[in-house]
Amino acid sequence: MDERSRRRIQRTGAVLFVLYLIVLVYLLFFAEDFGRGTDAQYSYNLVPFREISRFWRYAGVVGWKASLINIGGNIAAFVPFGALLPLFGRKWRGLLRITGLTALFSAAVEIAQLLTRTGICDVDDVILNTLGGALGYAIFAACNSLRLKHSRRRSAM
Repeated sequence: MDERSRRRIQRTGAVLFVLYLIVLVYLLFFAEDFGRGTDAQYSYNLVPFREISRFWRYAGVVGWKASLINIGGNIAAFVPFGALLPLFGRKWRGLLRITGLTALFSAAVEIAQLLTRTGICDVDDVILNTLGGALGYAIFAACNSLRLKHSRRRSAM
């Protein structure tokens, strides 16, 4: 890939990443549809896997849909984080690097929710968000590997 194409991909990735962050911040801090109204409870969970196991164990009571939305939604919300960040360049790649950055960013979001009393601060959200970021990076890595194989095949012809 030439330098011009590489820069275009980095710029596109940066724009998509910023748009993703804007939507994420809106959903996490301002969207009333996600329980962010003025009557939100001030609470937190610092015990790992407490809420995950509660949603799993009581899925029949709270509903499977609510359980899947809570668990799956926290994972899905951070898949773009792990998939888009590596587009900035090679120094932003690597499963451990992306997983660590996702965990740090997610923890910062949860602490901000605690300090602003917006939403619920939950260590399980950090765990699920981090899993989402790692999954996003795995998707990026698989797509990048396919792109490289295709590129090598084309250049060999």
